[in-house]
Amino acid sequence: MEQRRGGMRALAGEVARIAAPVLGKRGLAPAHLVASWSSIVGSEWAEKATPERLSFPSSERGDGTLRLRVAPGCATELQHRAPLLLERINGFFGYRAVTRLTLVQGPPLRPSARPPRKPAPLAPDERAALDRRLLAVEDPDLRDALRRLGEAVIGSDRER
Repeated sequence: MEQRRGGMRALAGEVARIAAPVLGKRGLAPAHLVASWSSIVGSEWAEKATPERLSFPSSERGDGTLRLRVAPGCATELQHRAPLLLERINGFFGYRAVTRLTLVQGPPLRPSARPPRKPAPLAPDERAALDRRLLAVEDPDLRDALRRLGEAVIGSDRER
């Protein structure tokens, strides 16, 4: 039987390595760039522009072109802010990875946000047990926060 090296590893640490060949062939922006986009450019610009594709000159990993999908009416302002955005993007990579932005007008691609599930209401005996546990908490604000947390945890456990 073949022995594994390195033991268990977090899946999140391996996704970029596994997905890189597929994403690279398609010219899609690296997953870590897309995932961190809001923190790189700020929430205001993350709503107006999303990275689509990152391409480099033949077999190089620098001086690349980042294609952005930009909301209608925002391309001109983004062009004026391009030097600042390039500085932030290259700061994220840690080297001069991107030297040019290409703008494509269209609605920015956003992952669909699922509304949070509402926990099931507590049964009277569950509510009474939770209230008994919270009797020792003196601060009313803390008690209310813990009650809401307890209701959410107990209600979501029962849904499964």
